[in-house]
Amino acid sequence: MIVRIWRGWTTPENADAYESIVSTRVLPAIAERQLPGYHGAYLLRRPLAEGEVEFSTVMLFDSLDAVREFIGPDYEVAHVPDEARAVLARFDERSAHYDTLLTPEATRPA
Repeated sequence: MIVRIWRGWTTPENADAYESIVSTRVLPAIAERQLPGYHGAYLLRRPLAEGEVEFSTVMLFDSLDAVREFIGPDYEVAHVPDEARAVLARFDERSAHYDTLLTPEATRPA
């Protein structure tokens, strides 16, 4: 399993708008593509002391080939639609990808 992690930052005033855009349009549009090897995403939010709100998306894929099917050959490039960019103050231009070594299921007592 490949975990794709990306972060973006916005102002407190724009945080609810960004959350709405991603949760009602961006992530559902990705799911509607029914990409082989895509297993959904988490949307995370936290306020920062610097007067910003940080968001992270954590997406789950079977393989880097599945990530390439989602985003293209340059699989690290961030997927940030224009309407999301409009309310972000800044964001990671590239996503990070991790091999999953342990899952919650694997660490539960038998």
